[in-house]
Amino acid sequence: MEGLKSQRFRLEREADWRRLEKLLDLFEAGRGRQLSDDDVIAIPVLYRSALSSLSTARAISLDQNLIGYLESLSTRAYFCVYGSRTTLGERLWRFLSGEWRAAVQSLWRETILGGVLGVLGVVLAFILVRSGSTWFYAFVPPEFSMGRDTATSTADLRKILFDSHGGEGLTAFSSFLFTHNAEVALLSFALGFACGLPTAYLLFMNGLTLGALYALYVEHGLGVELGGWIFIHGVTELFAITLAGAAGFRIGWALAFPGQASRLDALTAAGRQGAVVMAGVLIMLIVAGLLEGFGRQLINLTWLRYAIATATGLGWAAFYYWPARRT
Repeated sequence: MEGLKSQRFRLEREADWRRLEKLLDLFEAGRGRQLSDDDVIAIPVLYRSALSSLSTARAISLDQNLIGYLESLSTRAYFCVYGSRTTLGERLWRFLSGEWRAAVQSLWRETILGGVLGVLGVVLAFILVRSGSTWFYAFVPPEFSMGRDTATSTADLRKILFDSHGGEGLTAFSSFLFTHNAEVALLSFALGFACGLPTAYLLFMNGLTLGALYALYVEHGLGVELGGWIFIHGVTELFAITLAGAAGFRIGWALAFPGQASRLDALTAAGRQGAVVMAGVLIMLIVAGLLEGFGRQLINLTWLRYAIATATGLGWAAFYYWPARRT
């Protein structure tokens, strides 16, 4: 009796299922342009009909093979009706040509705040270390200094900047520095939910470390040389960290001050925006890694290092802010 009921159910509706299946096959095969206007209009109607059939089949306990077929057909139709109409290439182009820039531009206030915190850290550490060398050890952990401290000679400090290209020591330090900055960027974003306080701390501490190292080299008359050594990749890397921090600040602000929206909705919107920014930050960190791994170790002319740093800085500024479109 159950088999007869299932067979009758099929006969009454199977023509619509088969038509929907045929249309879905064409769509999934990338031949959607072959569909006529009537076919396109019919897909959502047939989709709702298949859902109704599935609901009925479950209610009257028809055979599991039929229910499984209708579940599969309904799922395929759902993605056809409601799924993305763009290809991966189109999504990537949309991200690179507009979404990335727009997301960064909308965080211009948070970006300024992150940059100010980093600069304050640099200035404070520089002043303190210049006033007393013991401050250096408070801001620069041993694993970060890689043997550079107040007892290091000028010749050894210069050797690190110019005479170790291709050596294992410089390669190891470059790898460590990149990993450290990538961790700071990710944590600055991830910890933004705590009202942005950990984000502010990380950006400020990163500035302290940089300022302490700069004070050490200035003491030995190598401040200009250190600037070239850092900024050939640091312009990109430090900007990426600042943008990650800006995304973290936006999440913290949404949590503390959701405005007219619910706190969950505000966090969701901030999280989506931050995710776009962080995808761009990842690209920037890859670029910085290439500059650090190849450019800095192959180029030992200070003026050329500064030229590359200036070019990358202007390039990122133009990409993000010219023409300026704040959203």
